[in-house]
Amino acid sequence: MKQGLLSAGALLLLTTSAWASCPAVTQADMMGVAAGAFPQQFDLAEFEEAAGCEMEFSANPDMETLNGEIQGNPELPPLAERLPAEPLVVVPYDAVGSYGGTLHALSNATEAGTSDFLSTRHVNLVRYSDDLNTIVPNVAKSWSWNDDFTELTFTLREGHKWSDGAPFTSADVKFWYDNISLDSKVIEQPKDYVLVAGEPMTVETPDDVTVVFKLPSPKPGLLAHFATSFAQGFLPMHFLGQYHPDINPDADTLAQECGFETGLEVITAYFGNSDWTDTPTPMLNNPDKLTCLDKATYPTLESHIYTSDTTEGRTLVANPYFFMVDTTGQQLPYISRQDELYANDNEVRILKLVNGEADYKSQSLTLGSAPLLLDSAEAGDYTIQLKPTIAMPAFSFNVTSDDEAKRDLFGNLKFREAMSVAINRDELNEVAFFGQGEAKQYIGFSPTPEWVDPELTSYMAQYDPEMAMSLLDEIGMVDTDGDGFRELPDGSAFVLNMQFATQGIGGEVVELVAQNWADVGVQTTVKEVTPDEYRSAQSSNALDVGMWEKGQPVAIVLGNNELWVPPFENYFGHRVGMLWAEWVDTDGASGVEPPEYVKSLMADIAAFQGAEPGSDEQAEIGARMADTMTKNLLFIGTVQAPNVIYHRNALKNVTEFKTQSYEYYRTFPYLPAQWWLDE
Repeated sequence: MKQGLLSAGALLLLTTSAWASCPAVTQADMMGVAAGAFPQQFDLAEFEEAAGCEMEFSANPDMETLNGEIQGNPELPPLAERLPAEPLVVVPYDAVGSYGGTLHALSNATEAGTSDFLSTRHVNLVRYSDDLNTIVPNVAKSWSWNDDFTELTFTLREGHKWSDGAPFTSADVKFWYDNISLDSKVIEQPKDYVLVAGEPMTVETPDDVTVVFKLPSPKPGLLAHFATSFAQGFLPMHFLGQYHPDINPDADTLAQECGFETGLEVITAYFGNSDWTDTPTPMLNNPDKLTCLDKATYPTLESHIYTSDTTEGRTLVANPYFFMVDTTGQQLPYISRQDELYANDNEVRILKLVNGEADYKSQSLTLGSAPLLLDSAEAGDYTIQLKPTIAMPAFSFNVTSDDEAKRDLFGNLKFREAMSVAINRDELNEVAFFGQGEAKQYIGFSPTPEWVDPELTSYMAQYDPEMAMSLLDEIGMVDTDGDGFRELPDGSAFVLNMQFATQGIGGEVVELVAQNWADVGVQTTVKEVTPDEYRSAQSSNALDVGMWEKGQPVAIVLGNNELWVPPFENYFGHRVGMLWAEWVDTDGASGVEPPEYVKSLMADIAAFQGAEPGSDEQAEIGARMADTMTKNLLFIGTVQAPNVIYHRNALKNVTEFKTQSYEYYRTFPYLPAQWWLDE
């Protein structure tokens, strides 16, 4: 052998020796390691084989201190006892990170404008990768369907633990489903995603790591639900179960020792009558009872856990038992702490961003703030991404208003047609969206599927004030007193009250549309309110006009029927027809019976979810749904435009987002556990 050359065996020996500790593989430099079965990540054994290494694990050196800040957590065992037997190996985008620092975030208020921040630590059984097409493992190690999509089996990670060190097992999934999701004493009405065509599933747990969902009929979109939803498919039975009378016969006695009347009241303190993971913790609602509870927040599988919750904001620390590691074996997350500040004034939030007082922000920003943010980006040392949205600002009229005259007016399709064509969407695009958007009608799906007639996106979306005035004349809504504004068909005065929250829609959009409607003789008043005030008014059927972003991709519709069944979304979204919803929920015992087209939407969404994915049957049903939704104008679309994503340049491994959207749960596809701070 010539000097300076190595045999193949010697080269292999050298390579194996050099990589006895695993290499710092990143998505920017895979270092010759072949991609795994799923993008951005590997199972441990899969990575070790691909990289020819044996992973050695390490943890945040401050973890004992951080753990000490978690109320009730025991002393830390060694890292090997905190990680699952098969941790999820995450391939960082640009660089293997360094530990430490605090992620500073801005939200509007408690339970308002917080989902963006929540998403930075979120986990679920599966998730979408950053291509927004591929579902990949997350909490679950793997999954499989049977042939007809009536049985979905998840395999969990052996040795996975909650943030307090208790084992996470299949029993926690069954507890979430049987004792929380289906228990009317906890959540009054079960959510659609835990049902199949209105019927419950059964959850079987043959062993600690196997969960089998048995469906009464096919629902292929169940998997996509877990990949996109904030609603996690598991809860800590060892903690919450002790307060549930079906689990612990002494639940009420235990709760009374803490000052609660019943165990279910303790559970309600964590959830309310909801599945929303952002319910204020007992730290905020019951500070005098904290000493009696093991933890102020229930244990989590997320990357960070609450340590304080006040009306000014919240703080969190890294989860010492988090199940992800990077390619060198460092336990994630890199960032030690999270600090969330509430600022309900939009101008205050923008100023803080310009001054670099937050590390990441997207929710509640509008394109109207983009020029100022872009102009200040270099001086503020931050980056702005302008990315497409899935939802768009939409308007609805209260078709079940308690005011009978308004109900008759809003329920008249010709009125809704008039109000749609009265909107100057081109002007709206130029003024509010700097010409970057596209005028569109709301069709129920976004992006537009290939099986939907593309002409629906422009249905009644033309600017035609003459047509609008003619339609209003036709329904008897004319100006009888000569003041320039139209009265109701019965001659009584009419003012359209438009209350909006900037979390859901930009003020400039509302002002322009209000002026368009005034131009055709419909008197309007505009008032900005807080998100909580808006949602409260919407829930109590007190809004004239619903104003919020709206739109969901097919993937979410397959797993959740909310946009197609009254009131057409949940408490946090854009709803209309509240009394129709009451009629549906009570099987007609109370409320207002919806019209036939609404009943057809309800039947079609059940059939759509149960149809074979990609089949002609599914396409035919979906096309019919879009046609029905669009031509009845329950929701009036405006302009679909890009929106703002902000991050400080010191925050590393932030990739280019595909969309600025809630619908794929914001940052969830982009692995924020591998973000780190370089400062």
